[in-house]
Amino acid sequence: MTTLPETMTAIAIQGKGGPEVLVAEDRALPEPGPGQVLIRVAAAGVNRPDVLQRKGLYPAPKGHSELPGLEVAGTVAAVGGGVTRFQAGDRVMALLNGGGYATFALAEEAATLPIPEGVSDIEAAAIPETFFTVWHNVFERGALKAGEWLLVHGGSSGIGVTAIQLATQLGAKVIVTAGSQEKCDACLQLGALRAVNYTTEDFVEVVKAETAGRGVDVILDMVGGDYVDRNIRSLGDDGRLVYIGFQSGSKVTVDLMRVMLKRLTLTGSTLRIRPTEVKGAIAREVEMHALPLVAGGNVRVVIDSTFSLRDAAAAHARMETSQHIGKIVLTVA
Repeated sequence: MTTLPETMTAIAIQGKGGPEVLVAEDRALPEPGPGQVLIRVAAAGVNRPDVLQRKGLYPAPKGHSELPGLEVAGTVAAVGGGVTRFQAGDRVMALLNGGGYATFALAEEAATLPIPEGVSDIEAAAIPETFFTVWHNVFERGALKAGEWLLVHGGSSGIGVTAIQLATQLGAKVIVTAGSQEKCDACLQLGALRAVNYTTEDFVEVVKAETAGRGVDVILDMVGGDYVDRNIRSLGDDGRLVYIGFQSGSKVTVDLMRVMLKRLTLTGSTLRIRPTEVKGAIAREVEMHALPLVAGGNVRVVIDSTFSLRDAAAAHARMETSQHIGKIVLTVA
């Protein structure tokens, strides 16, 4: 039996501010409690909420690790009481409550999944946060069905490239917005039928043209701000507008008459504060419906770049350029 160390390397947020506040520290090795697994981390995904947390805009919920990092991949190092599915040595990936920027991380068994055959640790680390978010918001909250139109803002982001592929594989038609021709081309290669360069085109007009004036059925938005009213105008009757972030602000003024006349649904969610049983239910859906598409090569995990754990600051700087296409991942030697 492998003896575990007493300490681990972790990337802490010292204060709040730019990437430079991410600093490597030695921390005591956490112990798995009931229903938890301790993962020896091989790779950890970098996500926009990590950046917001670093800036002091998205503090860790009470009782969660204050270390950044919401998804990891690696091997099980130890298990807590009541854990039945996994044992030491199993290759797993997990959605975390925090703490992923470290050489070891705690995960709830319910939000932990086996890594499919043929999927690397780096690819696996880029799956949980993105796939859970897309599945829950596009297919559960947004109720996207085969044959319907989906508009995805930020099509080249980790969320975007996942939404394009899953929606296309499940029979939907996808339009995306992105900020450069390179990003638009990448989205088209992944299956989007139309990519709107928002620096030169108006997505409202493009949607109207592509759908013969009808509008799209579902919109996945992480922008907010002045996109809200434009989204409402882009939706068809009985459309669903789903929010997962507000990069341009959450406080807006809208004409609710359009919502009434079109019978629209406005909804949204955030994963981190949801109970373990909710995350577990999403995990089961992802394992059943999405992971087979990854294992079969029909959905690709798009990796923009990798950085070592101690270079987490550089990874954050890369994310804040908004030039990335796909996911940014930290690797642990």
